[in-house]
Amino acid sequence: MAEATEERGFSRVADPAPLGLAAFALATFLLSGHNATFIPDGIWVGVAIIYGGLIQLLAGMWEFRNRNVFGATAFSTYGGFWLSLGIFVVMINTQTAFYTVFQNKVELNNALAWFLIAFAIFNTYMLLWASRLNLATFAVFLVLEITEILLAIGYFLLAHGHSAYWLHVGGWAGIVTALVAWYASAAGVVNGMSPKPVVPVGRPLWGD
Repeated sequence: MAEATEERGFSRVADPAPLGLAAFALATFLLSGHNATFIPDGIWVGVAIIYGGLIQLLAGMWEFRNRNVFGATAFSTYGGFWLSLGIFVVMINTQTAFYTVFQNKVELNNALAWFLIAFAIFNTYMLLWASRLNLATFAVFLVLEITEILLAIGYFLLAHGHSAYWLHVGGWAGIVTALVAWYASAAGVVNGMSPKPVVPVGRPLWGD
């Protein structure tokens, strides 16, 4: 039955993009709210590992099933981002080898800055290719790029004895990122329930 369905050109897997975007948005909102100083620390860690990490990774795997190389790459990578960050925070706050190494705040802040730069490099080419999808997706990657750069600057400055000002600015940029991602997620949900698009996501900036 499944083979017959696929032969007619239909997929038995629903669009996982709204789920992946929602998971990314919620984890980003909580961590960014902490960076912006209005959400307490710690609450984001479990969400980062389970919802932002594991659930988003699953969305990426389902995108592979749908033969969507962009969605699979994006969701799987940022699922890995949240899993890595959440597990890293747990490890440096428990009695492990990492606990001793990262008691040095200079080393910790430098490490976080380079972590963000590495993902900003990935995000740069995904931002370029997102311009071939729709305006909402492009906007998610654009504000995320800005957020990652601001946070990297903030952590480098912290490592050199400066204030947390740029980290707070990056936090507020992250709030914008979360809101844009939630919009794209909501659009995907309602448009997927309707025969015609209900919530606009915009046209591609270039390409077919």
